[in-house]
Amino acid sequence: MEKLLCFLVLTSLSHAFGQTDMSMKAFVFPKESDNSYVTLKARLTKPLKAFTVCLHFYTELSSTRGYSIFSYATKRQNNEILIFWSKDIGYSFTVGGSEILFEVPEVTVAPVHICTSWESASGIVEFWVDGKPRARKSLKRGYTVGEDASIILGQEQDSFGGSFETQQSLVGDIGNVNMWDFVLSPDEISTVYRGGTFSPSVLYWRALKYEVQGEVFIKPQLWS
Repeated sequence: MEKLLCFLVLTSLSHAFGQTDMSMKAFVFPKESDNSYVTLKARLTKPLKAFTVCLHFYTELSSTRGYSIFSYATKRQNNEILIFWSKDIGYSFTVGGSEILFEVPEVTVAPVHICTSWESASGIVEFWVDGKPRARKSLKRGYTVGEDASIILGQEQDSFGGSFETQQSLVGDIGNVNMWDFVLSPDEISTVYRGGTFSPSVLYWRALKYEVQGEVFIKPQLWS
């Protein structure tokens, strides 16, 4: 009995501390909740002065309500990095608690690939949707993103690692989540959109450290 309990504990922790190749897989959030999410463990040793985040997601919520796509919190700032869909507006991108918007003229129900980057030196933000760039904007020039990160998929953090709201939860699929500690060039982003990669330094989908809480499933990706 003791050996069985030990085995069950080790099995339950395997995804929390081990690396998993998530190629061709996605996290599926099948329903609204305030307790289902995925925590990602970043490979960070120093604050970020630049970054790029790329991912795929698929949901039918876009014409219904807002939802969190990527939530990176630190103990000093709940919305250190936040990618959020705002109904009737489009994408909201936040660094260090300051927000800018990228409008979307038409909402379609289909898998979407996004990449967004930011650099402290200029404050320049780039936002790419399905391989196409939006006009550059500026945000939090001179800021530094903290490295004590709590990174959550499926929920928005209103406090470090918690305080979730059902009406901000993602219902749908998310995958191919990669993060670099530098700004990818337009050519590199085009390559990532086509399925390539550049050994991401912060989060790497093919060697992902994660922990699942609540009703989240791992299924084959629905996008090519």
